Amino acid sequence: MRQIAKALIAAAALGVAVWFGLPAFTGEKPSAIIAAITGKAADVIPDSPEEWSGEIDYDELDRQLAEMSSRPEMAGLAVAVVENGELSFVRTYGVVDKSTGVAVTPLTVFRWASVSKTVTGALAATLANEGAADLDQPVADWQTSLRLPEGAESQVTLGQLLSQQTGLTKNAYDEKLEEGQSPGIIRSRLVNAPLQCQPGTCHTYQNVAFDAASEILSQAAGRSFPDVASERLFLPLGMTSATYGMEGLTGSKEWARPHDVRQVRTLRETYWRVPAAAGVNSNIVDFARWMQATMGEREDVLPTAILSLAQAPRVATQNLYGGELRQANSEAKYGLGWRSFVYAGHHLVGHSGAVDGFRASMIFEPEARTGVVVMWNSNWGRPFRIPFAVIDSYYKRVDSRWLDLGDVPLPAQDPNLIE
Repeated sequence: MRQIAKALIAAAALGVAVWFGLPAFTGEKPSAIIAAITGKAADVIPDSPEEWSGEIDYDELDRQLAEMSSRPEMAGLAVAVVENGELSFVRTYGVVDKSTGVAVTPLTVFRWASVSKTVTGALAATLANEGAADLDQPVADWQTSLRLPEGAESQVTLGQLLSQQTGLTKNAYDEKLEEGQSPGIIRSRLVNAPLQCQPGTCHTYQNVAFDAASEILSQAAGRSFPDVASERLFLPLGMTSATYGMEGLTGSKEWARPHDVRQVRTLRETYWRVPAAAGVNSNIVDFARWMQATMGEREDVLPTAILSLAQAPRVATQNLYGGELRQANSEAKYGLGWRSFVYAGHHLVGHSGAVDGFRASMIFEPEARTGVVVMWNSNWGRPFRIPFAVIDSYYKRVDSRWLDLGDVPLPAQDPNLIE
């Protein structure tokens, strides 16, 4: 009954959003606007100190995040924490645009970058569970533009494509995408790209090749990839701010501009053109809603069997990030667009991502149903540490130093780079 009730709330919320539209709520407190859209009471959106509660020291977290946000490398920052399955902390800092000084709010839309791959994996698992797509079927059986060296698309399966086992060198031909070339044409020319290993035998991270999944899944569902993802996942979950594409971001009432230190960057469509790899935008509350669903809190939309299929490790990878973060995690693996690894003895899953002027991360512990979503509109990598600090706080680790900034010079070149 609990899941049915949630589904009815989501459906009612969608009706409210479609009928009235977001501008109908202009002038309200952000949590009240979100509450009106989602159909939930305003006090469920914990965006003020009196609404924070749990094992995590949210007052200290807020202090640390405010300090981080004051750095010149930062522009805006949005953070949400789900603790024991419940949304327990939502906070925003800084500005959407340094040239205007407009503040970030819980309604501000950012880019997910490569965290979008988790949506693709969940959608593929959903269609596979229904028999509409076969994860063991070779890519060549579909009408896709992907061509691999030596005709390997006839052997590489959809499951291997989604778990980054094409064998291509890391981020193959991303530079051609950044030059403005068509993703379909680039995929057809991957036949001439160098291999890092024999296809199907190792993990090699991709964007252009990975996006062949958008072609395959749209054929499997008989709808465009963005439409299928929205209809099957975002809308049932009440994620009314979640969109694909550059127009999805710029068409939002509030959206964050990309930055590099003090410079506002020119917005480029580049990675939006590979939607399965990096196409999603949303505000922080909808990002948290996605995390809740993928940790098992919305079985009416994403049952346990589908989450297990999407998140199950399929291939070993190098440890995540760089510097101290790389040293702190182990047993890194990749599933269907999902990462998993061990940190401080805890099995964590999620993904992180980066495009010019935007960063995002979603990391949680399925067993504890506790995790963090973070988005910011700058190229600084330091906030990738935030989820690890939150996990440490949840487990009362007194020696956690992830958010300490005392030894970081101004300005800083952060070593924690992400793919």
